[in-house]
Amino acid sequence: MSNFLETASKAYYEGEPILSDEEFDSLSKRLGFSKIGHSITNGIEHFVPMFSLRKVYSTDKFPVEMSGYVQSPKLDGAAVSLLYINGSLVLALTRGDGKTGRDITEKMATLVRDSLAGYDLQGHVQITGEVIAPLSIENSRNYASGALNLKSMTQFSERDITFVAYGVQGVLSSETWEDSMSLLRRDGFNTVDTFDSTEYPTDGTVFRVNSYKDFTSMGYTSNHPRGAFAFKENKQGVQTTLLDVVWQVGKSGVVSPVAILEPIDILGATVSRATLHNIEYINQLNLEIGCEVEVIRSGEIIPRIVRRID
Repeated sequence: MSNFLETASKAYYEGEPILSDEEFDSLSKRLGFSKIGHSITNGIEHFVPMFSLRKVYSTDKFPVEMSGYVQSPKLDGAAVSLLYINGSLVLALTRGDGKTGRDITEKMATLVRDSLAGYDLQGHVQITGEVIAPLSIENSRNYASGALNLKSMTQFSERDITFVAYGVQGVLSSETWEDSMSLLRRDGFNTVDTFDSTEYPTDGTVFRVNSYKDFTSMGYTSNHPRGAFAFKENKQGVQTTLLDVVWQVGKSGVVSPVAILEPIDILGATVSRATLHNIEYINQLNLEIGCEVEVIRSGEIIPRIVRRID
């Protein structure tokens, strides 16, 4: 199963996910899978590693002292880093495995400023953020991530995507995260604390310590900063019976399995069918005709089986 989740993780960061966030989170939590990102062949190192955020699913596990924290939406797109040296944009990278990423400087130069004014021009500044697409676009996360893989700059320029900054590392002229976001806005950047994300995909809420001094003193684990975390609400699934599995041919010609379910109501809609992706997904969930399963509507639209109920 861990090999399957590694494959799913790699597909996610390449912009062609084979699982929804809910499915990946459900399987990861069940199996204790925590690897984030994937290795990049001939990748380039980020100036500062792009750590993942610890996921918290219950308010009972929030840090005791919340007064020093600020919060912002967790945008759901493609994470990238921008490196400015002496005030000029010199490198943009995909997140990759958090340590190294793929060079996308030419593409990002069309979305962000090529120079900074609000920081020490003699230093290195890394800005991290998310490339996102509107929810009105089908599979908006895939659409945004896939844009970074395009070879044609003409095709890239036609994509309806936006860059929103959520972090700054390096030489700073501010003491708090909120102040640094304010400086970025003065330089013309969208920043996650004020950006209207209503029409864009989000995946929870990010809480982080506002003071850079306090954030730094808290340090890091091997995977996450201790001064920030992502709060995610558990999607409540509905139990039903798997009656049958049929195979259908999609528009692209790919044959995929579809679950036939005992009809249930999810968020006001009657659900009797759900996607199963492929035979490997069926095997990994140990699905059998007649077994009980938990079903959600991914993005409140697409019915999906997330686990077998024993």
